[in-house]
Amino acid sequence: MGVPYENASSGAAARDEILRLLRRFGAQSVGFMDEFDTHTLLLAFTIRGQQVQLRASAAGWAAMYLREHPYNPSRMRKTRADHEAQALQQGMIAVNSVLRDWVKGQVTAIECGILKFEHVFLPYMLTHDGK
Repeated sequence: MGVPYENASSGAAARDEILRLLRRFGAQSVGFMDEFDTHTLLLAFTIRGQQVQLRASAAGWAAMYLREHPYNPSRMRKTRADHEAQALQQGMIAVNSVLRDWVKGQVTAIECGILKFEHVFLPYMLTHDGK
């Protein structure tokens, strides 16, 4: 079995789609930040006067990939460190697609009346003091 998004080739296309989805949904601002030290992607946006922040872990994705594709020195022409670094690099691409699909699903559920805006985004909203 393959790992979801292991063949994703561009985070930019997924980011563009997230931007289009959120703009259509009424977002006043949208921003992305790659956090290299923690291997996470931060998606921040303001919608309906509420600030929302989602963090997606490339390290979490890479751990799943490495469980599915463990290092094997007899079949790989790279070091374990290189194999792990490539998994993290692909994870930084993959999390864009994961977030795109999550945002698309949540926005669709809200638009269809299945879920309420607050039910979906409340856990990710920031208070006025930034917490």
